[in-house]
Amino acid sequence: MAKLIKTLLVANRGEIAKRIFKTCKKEGVKTIAIYSSVDANSNYIQEADISVFLKGENPIQCHLDSSQIIKIAKKYGADAIHPGYGFLSENASFAKKCNEENILFVGPDPNSIELMGDKDKARRLVKELGIPILPGYENSKEKETKLLSEAKKIGFPILLKASAGGGGKGMRTVSKESDFLSALNEVRREAKNVFGDDRVIIEKYIESGRHIEVQILGDNTGKILHLFERECTIQRRYQKIIEETPSKILDNQLRKQMVDCAIQIGKKLGYKSLGTVEFIYDNKTKNFFFLEVNTRIQVEHPVTEEITGIDLVDLQLKIAQGEKINLNQDDIVSKGYAIEARLYAENPASNFLPTSGKIYKLKFPKVKGIRIDSDLKSGDLVNIYFDPMLAKLIAYDTNREKAINKLKYALSKIVLLGPVTNIVLLQNILSSNSFVNGKYDTNFIFENKEMIVNEKDKLIVDNMCIAATLYRWSKRNLRKKILKHLTSGWRNNFYSYQTEKFYFDGNHIICKYKIVNGDFIFSFNKTNYNVSIIRARGNIIHAEINGVLKKYHIKEIDKSIYIHSIDIGNNILEVAERYPTNEKEKDEKGYISPMPSLVVDVFVKKGDKIKRNQSLMVLSSMKMENTLYSNEDGVIDYVNVAKGENIQAGHVLLKIKQ
Repeated sequence: MAKLIKTLLVANRGEIAKRIFKTCKKEGVKTIAIYSSVDANSNYIQEADISVFLKGENPIQCHLDSSQIIKIAKKYGADAIHPGYGFLSENASFAKKCNEENILFVGPDPNSIELMGDKDKARRLVKELGIPILPGYENSKEKETKLLSEAKKIGFPILLKASAGGGGKGMRTVSKESDFLSALNEVRREAKNVFGDDRVIIEKYIESGRHIEVQILGDNTGKILHLFERECTIQRRYQKIIEETPSKILDNQLRKQMVDCAIQIGKKLGYKSLGTVEFIYDNKTKNFFFLEVNTRIQVEHPVTEEITGIDLVDLQLKIAQGEKINLNQDDIVSKGYAIEARLYAENPASNFLPTSGKIYKLKFPKVKGIRIDSDLKSGDLVNIYFDPMLAKLIAYDTNREKAINKLKYALSKIVLLGPVTNIVLLQNILSSNSFVNGKYDTNFIFENKEMIVNEKDKLIVDNMCIAATLYRWSKRNLRKKILKHLTSGWRNNFYSYQTEKFYFDGNHIICKYKIVNGDFIFSFNKTNYNVSIIRARGNIIHAEINGVLKKYHIKEIDKSIYIHSIDIGNNILEVAERYPTNEKEKDEKGYISPMPSLVVDVFVKKGDKIKRNQSLMVLSSMKMENTLYSNEDGVIDYVNVAKGENIQAGHVLLKIKQ
């Protein structure tokens, strides 16, 4: 044993830090958490034995400050640092600094990280092994004209990828020659901002592909093992949202070919620790190609843990401290089926723009066979600095059909009153016949855009308005100071209706109701409902609507009513003003920031003539860049932001006049 880990610092945050602490507690390892100003109330720092504040104004830069992190590790006696995923997890220089300071880095050696973190070098190494790789071009230091020439040789569509990239960042698909240069500049800029390296590689884009990855493990004796595959084909913005194992597309022969290639790469590297070898499978040719190696624990590692029963973090710690892993390939058995869904704070209907704000109520279901990895609680703030992933829900069962059904049920039971999320999209994917039958590719969401629309039928919208009205009525009734014997809203005219007005999904809804013998009659355009309040306590309403008992979680904040039930999911109603205001309506020609953002670049100025779909500026939020495009031809009337400026939600960015 090289060095026993008695104290471990986790150079990360959120759910992965909490996950690592869980294993450390089991193994009797003292833990140190680090946190920035925005995480002062986060759960994960309560899980650690010691929590240390990171100095610095920018929360992301704090977590990338390797010198400060190593100083903290030394000051508090850490034997090792676990980087988690993201941040410094694949930073070879950080791993070297740890070694130089006699601190164990829980991950592979710096040479492996450096080699596999550079996609140029990784492609060359794999090519030498005779493993199939996609046609491509690595020498991105060439002039733009040369790169365009190479792209034409490869043949459009092509994929541009940041050489130092990962996690879906710094990637663009280019379908035609005329879009190449603008996409190249976008990728270079994003790569520079996110990874500090603007090198780009060009690869052939597989138009109908499946994303398959193999989990490998290298111990201190040179042994390389695999822990089977994970399929991560369901993606948006090149980022995974659903992962499963075993893959429905692989038969035993194809699986063996893939894992053999992965093990071959691991042996060539002399790999020690966990790693993931990623492949793309071409549905048309039935061939697979190497993509990259991730030299860290993956976000989706829980599905592998579920089918193998092996604690992957525990293996990482044991290898880091020099232990021999007493596992042979035959000892690692895949049992059952596991599927993971990533819950994101984002609005799929608005091009997956991240959302932010306070979570007023959060309640995850407790279901046998459902594992939930999250660091959120009621009252937490979803900020703009980090990745918008809120939680991972992992379902395990004896077969795929049962696990999918269990995951769908768990998603329906999540109470999340706050920012818009992708729950409905996840439910729609899991309910799709194509997904259930295993007939899909990486374009699945793009080609099934109806899945991202959160349309509600009239019955559901009526029920939402009824529940919101009952909630508001109950609150008013409790606040009554005089004439308490009279029901709130009492009228001396038996036939007189009270009215509530709401907005939902851009539609104005008038909800009429009256109280007869203690019960309610609701009316929506000649559709009537007989309603009784069974129980109203706090933020929960139990109501009987046309003979069906329903439970609603409700919270009203500043005229927004956040509401959940198992049949309607999580939704937001806006209370319409009882009386009209004198405020002028927003100018439809103004472009408004949907959330707090950093202005990465501005491409236009006052007086510029523009065309429809022309790029205007780039905004960055939650580690994601979003390019703003024009909706029409016109002339820039004014620009209200500058490059490098931080702006708030609702900020007017620019205005176009025709």
